Amino acid sequence: MERKDDAPVLGIESSCDETAAAVLAPDGRILAEVVLSQTADHAAFGGVVPEIAARAHLTALDAMVRQVLHQAEVGFSGLAAIAATAGPGLIGGLLVGTGYAKGAALAAGVPYLAINHLEAHALIARLPSIGSVKFPYLLLLLSGGHSQCLAVEGVGHYRLLGATLDDAVGEAFDKTAKLLGLPYPGGPALEALARDGNEKAVPLPRPLLRRAGCDFSFSGLKTAIAQLLIAEPAGPLPRARAADIAASFQACVADILGDRLSHALAMLPNASAVILAGGVASNQAIRARLAEVAGREGKRLIAPPPRLCTDNAVMVAWAGIERLRQGNTSTLNAPCHPRWPLEAL
Repeated sequence: MERKDDAPVLGIESSCDETAAAVLAPDGRILAEVVLSQTADHAAFGGVVPEIAARAHLTALDAMVRQVLHQAEVGFSGLAAIAATAGPGLIGGLLVGTGYAKGAALAAGVPYLAINHLEAHALIARLPSIGSVKFPYLLLLLSGGHSQCLAVEGVGHYRLLGATLDDAVGEAFDKTAKLLGLPYPGGPALEALARDGNEKAVPLPRPLLRRAGCDFSFSGLKTAIAQLLIAEPAGPLPRARAADIAASFQACVADILGDRLSHALAMLPNASAVILAGGVASNQAIRARLAEVAGREGKRLIAPPPRLCTDNAVMVAWAGIERLRQGNTSTLNAPCHPRWPLEAL
């Protein structure tokens, strides 16, 4: 296929419970983007139901892609490539997004790019409107499914420095929120409640604090919250008490992440910056704590705008642009990967 180096790239994201499409110019300008959240579809179940998510992607995706193409004033055949998340994620949603992308790429005669969702998070800080960050840099990838410290040494070149030994940090937020009776999604609800609480009111354990390396552990913290609530008086938990628990939990997580960051920076002293990515990167208290730690080490902390921290197609299209620059495209029989570690790329 003939390369169109001055043409835009279409990105498609369908790995979990957001359906998203975006068109980016090769210089990173966002020509159009749209995200459809499925939060209302899953709220009654307290979490994502894979079959419901896949059907919602299938229903919405075509209209969303046509919307962004119309806004960007480009047709399928005018694209440089079509990029879609191929993993990790829920297999049903991945099959919907990649199947659509492959069919459109084949019909339009343009390249297809199978994108690792984690790599899309890792590279979004290189988008010119965010930071144009130079390699190597340190990535803290913090979400509902991942807690990782990675050395990002180039496109396709990632070195794992540390990861969670049990629960991901976003999972700990969501489960703690559920224990407190907060609505789904739990992370943002807990952050909002914590603003009214005293972060020093409730003593909590800080797993692995000051331990060597930069691995994480949050299961014990979640269990401590559960045991704390069992010991509370019978009846509804007073809002003020819930706010204190939420604030103490959030401060505890920030302490753990700050400690792990300082260890990770010692492992990658030549890092050009610290990048915070993933849904938990939207939490302002955590951003502030990590910016403070990075600053003490003489590094700047860069985090995308909150809308680009959660799942989105802008990061997928940008990862596609980065890979296309290397002449790295995918075959139409490229598989989906429910599990796809970055360091395996």
